[in-house]
Amino acid sequence: MNYRILVLALSVFTIVSCQNSPSKYIYNKGMVYGTIYSITYESPNGIDLQEKITEKFNEYNRMFSTYDKESIISKINKNEPVELSNEFIICYEKAVEVSKITNGAFDITAGAMVNAWGFGPEEKKKMTQEKVDSLIEITGFQKIKLENGQIIKENPNIKIDMSAIAKGYTSDLIANFLAENGCKNYMVEIGGEVAAKGINERGKTWTIGINKPDENDILGSTGLQAKVKLTDHGLATSGNYRNFYVEDGKKYAHTIDPKTGYPVQHSILSSTVVANDCMTADAFATAFMVLGLDSSIEITRNETEIEVFFIYADEQGNNQVYMSDGFGEYIID
Repeated sequence: MNYRILVLALSVFTIVSCQNSPSKYIYNKGMVYGTIYSITYESPNGIDLQEKITEKFNEYNRMFSTYDKESIISKINKNEPVELSNEFIICYEKAVEVSKITNGAFDITAGAMVNAWGFGPEEKKKMTQEKVDSLIEITGFQKIKLENGQIIKENPNIKIDMSAIAKGYTSDLIANFLAENGCKNYMVEIGGEVAAKGINERGKTWTIGINKPDENDILGSTGLQAKVKLTDHGLATSGNYRNFYVEDGKKYAHTIDPKTGYPVQHSILSSTVVANDCMTADAFATAFMVLGLDSSIEITRNETEIEVFFIYADEQGNNQVYMSDGFGEYIID
């Protein structure tokens, strides 16, 4: 996922909810990380927490945004001294964990690649095989480490990008903030990454819609592939069918394979992951877009803490669905 996503339709989810809700349910919407957030919660005293939520978003933006030149991650990329927050360290450690499980398909050191291909804060580069090879040299999660509270790089040109995990983690953090303020029922969605607990204003489990992939459907009006009930879990989707550009007649998607240095060309159109927390779901959703269908299925069989729903194109170009055995319990008929 990329912070440059500015359009609500870029979210692969449609939040299915009723707008006529009891007074205790509060609705907050706005922008963070270059995308739209939507938060619904039952406030015990009917207090609107929007102002405090905004303060939290500003705090996390100063940690994870590569577009903020003074953020923690930007200072790391510029090799400037910076004190890492506890939240940053937690997110970093989860990123490394998923990198190891996926054999580097998820890799936060791909920041220079993301920038070069035109999906980061820097100007797009003229891409040649020589350029790609030079980027591969400064990419690899094994080439950085956390030591004495600092990120140590093998090469100062390494740039990290946590956009494929930070939105999911921030959804978790805001969910925790709501819980700390006495909210027992809430749904936090940031650019399609969702953390939910309890029930909605109708007294039912939160319902999340998974959109049908269609690169020509800018407004997300094609319809839903499935409806998912979600509570006490995180859910995230990664997809290439809306965030891409065409150059010289060729399509370039925003998901970059850290090993090849090129945008992925796999058959998976979108990967949806349910996990105990949204941070984990977010990271794996991106990794599966890099790995492709067969390798992703193999990993899910060993990772019992996640369930997946893949939409992919078969050999005839028709959309098909694969879901793990446990994902069925989340589907609403």
